[in-house]
Amino acid sequence: MFNTLYKKCLNLAAHKSSKYYLALVSFVESSVFPIPPDVMVIPMVISKKNDFIKIFLIATIFSVLGGILGYFIGAFFFDISTQIMSFYGYEDKFINLKNNLMNSEGFYAWLGILFLAGFTPLPYKVFTIASGLIGFNILIFIIISLISRGLRFFIVSYLSYKFGDLFTQFMEKHGSKWFSIVGIFIVIIGILIYLIFKSHA
Repeated sequence: MFNTLYKKCLNLAAHKSSKYYLALVSFVESSVFPIPPDVMVIPMVISKKNDFIKIFLIATIFSVLGGILGYFIGAFFFDISTQIMSFYGYEDKFINLKNNLMNSEGFYAWLGILFLAGFTPLPYKVFTIASGLIGFNILIFIIISLISRGLRFFIVSYLSYKFGDLFTQFMEKHGSKWFSIVGIFIVIIGILIYLIFKSHA
């Protein structure tokens, strides 16, 4: 099923209405759909280089809107939320999460996790739903989602624009590893900045 959906998304990237399909895929991927928008973003930018900013913005905006939907699924539909997280193997990991967020360390830890989920190949949809499930601050959720998703799709769009098929080959071989390393590096920098400010407070 995954391979079929993957190929379908690739075909949609070449469709004359590809931007509308990208908006749809970006939206549903943030709450239920298993295929990331990058699958469409890369070939779309390569074939329409002058539109790379527009493509990046469509993917970012509709991904965050889909993330907000995921948040509300978590906040108001408990049974559906737990079924989705169980499907991705994350249900047990969130049992005690709400209690951990009662202290500042837990809050900042979730910020880092949420950023990584938006930027790396982690299933972002699981963490949008979990954020609603645990009652995480929705405004902060939206800001972190905009930053992480925006950064991810800008990098993918720009490098596709700059390097074309070479970047496609790189992503197929090393994409997941590269985004994970960069995402973790950014979170580590954020932690260090937090610790420095905390020590001087």
